[in-house]
Amino acid sequence: MSLLLLLSMKRIVTTILKTKMKMSKAVHGLYNDDHQLIAGVKALREAGISIKEIYNPYPVHGLDAAAGIPRTRLAICSFIYGMTGVSLGLLMMTYMMIWDWPMDIGGKPSFSLIENITAWVPILFESGVFCAAHGIAITFLLRSWVLPGVSSKNPDLRTTDDLHLVELSLDGEELDNAKAILKSSGAVEINEC
Repeated sequence: MSLLLLLSMKRIVTTILKTKMKMSKAVHGLYNDDHQLIAGVKALREAGISIKEIYNPYPVHGLDAAAGIPRTRLAICSFIYGMTGVSLGLLMMTYMMIWDWPMDIGGKPSFSLIENITAWVPILFESGVFCAAHGIAITFLLRSWVLPGVSSKNPDLRTTDDLHLVELSLDGEELDNAKAILKSSGAVEINEC
């Protein structure tokens, strides 16, 4: 009974997804100038057309603000990873130098954390940097979906050379308006996919 229910639900979901995919079309607007690209993105946003993705051969200053992309939260993640590393380093040094094998280095008593912490600053710093660097690299790779075996999502290889591409996902009503905006803002090529 439950198998039949799952199969019918799968059929319903695939039907809904197919009808949604048929309704929306992808439009690619190619630009050869970054100033025209920014003007086109601003015009599309003012018209209320949502931009799915923008592909560039190099970073374009001001494009994130024009596209309405919020500031990244990777810096917050890096700080959290760094503090985790400092905490783990402090825990490690406290265990090794006070509980596991107490040592008297430079006349500092082995049972006092406050008197020993100044000698541990290099280790705490390095463990913080280690955890922050590795954590942020892994987070970036997972967030950007740049993993082994994942195929490239670049719709036009010319964006790796000299062209900028704006990808829009539109239904039939917005299609003509979006094409007109792309053409008026200086797109050298407009493709429907």
